[in-house]
Amino acid sequence: VDYDTVSKYLDVFQRLYLLDNLKPFSSSIRSSVRVKMAEKRHFCDPSLACALLNITPDKLIGDLETFGFMFEALCERDLRIYVDSFGAELFHYQDYANREIDAVVELKDGRWCAFEIKLGANQIDKAAENLIKIRDKIILEGGKAPSVLAVICGMSNAAYQRKDGVFVVPITALKN
Repeated sequence: VDYDTVSKYLDVFQRLYLLDNLKPFSSSIRSSVRVKMAEKRHFCDPSLACALLNITPDKLIGDLETFGFMFEALCERDLRIYVDSFGAELFHYQDYANREIDAVVELKDGRWCAFEIKLGANQIDKAAENLIKIRDKIILEGGKAPSVLAVICGMSNAAYQRKDGVFVVPITALKN
């Protein structure tokens, strides 16, 4: 596929509001990460990807990895709606060592919150460890630490704070 052709299609999709990409985040204002890292590409609604791929609910249940990607996109779409309502911005984080945070909410005053998004409760520990490692790295490099670390989970019964300070929030808690 020709690069120019793909670029033109992406531009058309953007102008038709079919894409809702997440810009890269850095806790440092003058960081090259905000300039060099690529946007995280998303359809405005993950159901578009499901329709284009002819994915049914039964197919998703049979492929939990794909289901996880779709769940992450759905949560990021909902987070964007929530943060827009109070003037914040939604980003993603990936550093040059390929460590990443699924969603970052940056408030107008510069405070920020880091969210890992996981479909199953069996992934909470690993997600929390990832958030803590990235937070510690950012602090070590002189960056501003996040105000909140949280794992948004699809299969969790209640919101709670772990002993390490990471919040676990079921997706159903984000409805209000």
